[in-house]
Amino acid sequence: MNTTIDTAVIVIFSAFVLAIGMLFARTGRNLKSFFAGGEAVPWFIGGLSLFMSFFSAGTFVAWGSIAYKHGWVAITIQWTMCIGALVTGLYLAPRWKQTGALTAAEFIRERLGTTVQKVYIFIFTLVSLFIKGSVLYPVAKLVSVSLNLPLVPCTIGLGFFMIAYTAVGGLWAVMVTDILQFVVLSAAVFILLPLSLNRVGGLNGFVQAVPDDFFNLLNGEYTFGFVAAFVIYHICYIGGNWTFVQRYTSVDSPRSARKVAFLFAGLYLISPVIWMLPPMIYKVINPSLTGLDTENAYLMICKLVLPPGLLGLMLTGMYFSTSASANTALNVVSAVFTNDIYKGLINPTASDRQLIRVARGSSWLFGLGMIGIALMVPAAGGIVEVVLSISSISGGPLLAPPLWALFSKRLTSRATLWITGISLTANLFFKILAPLLLGFKLTRAEETIVGIGLPFLMLLGYEMGQRSKDRIAQEYQAYLIARQQKRDDAQAESPEEALAVRTQNRFGLRVISGSLVFTALMLGGLSFLTTEGAGITATISAVVLVLALIPWRAAQRVQLIDETPKTEQFQTNL
Repeated sequence: MNTTIDTAVIVIFSAFVLAIGMLFARTGRNLKSFFAGGEAVPWFIGGLSLFMSFFSAGTFVAWGSIAYKHGWVAITIQWTMCIGALVTGLYLAPRWKQTGALTAAEFIRERLGTTVQKVYIFIFTLVSLFIKGSVLYPVAKLVSVSLNLPLVPCTIGLGFFMIAYTAVGGLWAVMVTDILQFVVLSAAVFILLPLSLNRVGGLNGFVQAVPDDFFNLLNGEYTFGFVAAFVIYHICYIGGNWTFVQRYTSVDSPRSARKVAFLFAGLYLISPVIWMLPPMIYKVINPSLTGLDTENAYLMICKLVLPPGLLGLMLTGMYFSTSASANTALNVVSAVFTNDIYKGLINPTASDRQLIRVARGSSWLFGLGMIGIALMVPAAGGIVEVVLSISSISGGPLLAPPLWALFSKRLTSRATLWITGISLTANLFFKILAPLLLGFKLTRAEETIVGIGLPFLMLLGYEMGQRSKDRIAQEYQAYLIARQQKRDDAQAESPEEALAVRTQNRFGLRVISGSLVFTALMLGGLSFLTTEGAGITATISAVVLVLALIPWRAAQRVQLIDETPKTEQFQTNL
């Protein structure tokens, strides 16, 4: 991929995304507006942003590798995310909003104490750096292979660009680019899929040419036990991961938080089928890939069937979807550090200006950490091994206890630390020490079952024991008092602050609308330049242009109802 058209698409789109971040440079007045959008983000924006936060080039590289090797089971695994989001929408997302916390770490401090919060902050930050660093690696690999550039300079350069607009613009900058990447990536895949099917004689030709077990719901090491454990894992992950909790707390009500999760569930019911078919199709075209080369299946099908311009669009979508995922994590890690460490422990009297400065600086610091992790992924066995191993080791111990605390009156800080410590130690033992000392290694399914099941069983046993003694945790009583105080403080929000929040959110909606118009125009231009797929590209361009009306109309519904200097207020019908 060295054509002028492809290069121009990447450069123009990258410059546009960076410009979006700069647009929000002055909108973050305080932590609430910088990290939570003033807690008035429209639910459909939050839901799409949540979807893209879960998405990355790793989806194409890791799950694309599984789809190439084993077929439909890659879709089955991703459907567990849909189930996890449905449970989250029914029970967990509204609870998070009802806590009144800005971050999950803030809830943990109020419910389980400062000691638990410190331990969890350390573990969460470390895990986030590893996971999001690992998803920077595949997109650097994609660009490196496509442009014939060295991998290390690509990783460093893309990493620096990735964190630039997060450090400047805060949550709204992240969410606007999330929406933009969703549209671009969806457009690229909808163009890629029919062109890929044409190469293998259509859908019938594809179905007849694949191995007999290619459409089995379960295949290879991905057994029923693995999928069942992954369902539980994704309930914990989607419902309790600090990155996603921010999407539930940044909307205006528990009902909106529920809608955020339900939109995510709907998207993950449909999208895996569309995303995973191209690497499955490439299995027919070239069945000889082995080892880590299977991670390149998606890129190879793109290079084979996409004409100049559209290939650049696909690569741009892959890169910025990774950027969206990693930047969301950066925003949350920075929020935790600024709100819960710097403000909560180091400088409680810090001014808003100081806090915003610390927030932006910490985004750069943690972003550099992600770049370092990305450089180490190849030595760890590739992205599939890294992502699934980290998930199985840390997911249950880190996510299950805080989720339990959302509902339990009996869970104490001491019990939380013991359950987290024991389950995390056991997971590390079976992953690292057991193969060396005892000569056995858990299968992928067993690893996931132990990682999720052990902390759950320990929490259940503790709850039943405390219930039999009719004990209520002292931390729970203190939490009820703190939550009521927070609600009282929220009701005392000044009209000026409400005005600033509404203004910021209306501006964000307008920027989203303008970004979609820009994307539609770019697609329209490519439809005249491309050698294949011109008709479908033009059609998608028109659809995107119509979709731009949704955020624009939503912005128009945010109106002043009283323009007198003393009582400026807003109302919204979002």
